[in-house]
Amino acid sequence: MITAFKSLIVLLLLFILFSLARAGLAMIRGGERSMTQHLGRRVALSALVLLVLVVALAAGWVPVNPRPY
Repeated sequence: MITAFKSLIVLLLLFILFSLARAGLAMIRGGERSMTQHLGRRVALSALVLLVLVVALAAGWVPVNPRPY
């Protein structure tokens, strides 16, 4: 379960980076509409990653680190 969860987070983060690269290429080419679509997708995926992490912490799937001192 934890391995699948970590794999999901890594895949979402890789897709976020891919979307950012696509937006950069669209910006260089001058395609403003596609650039905003890719950046919007990146923001939505970042919010999804944050939501999944919060749900995982609340469900107890991800252990919370103790205080370091």
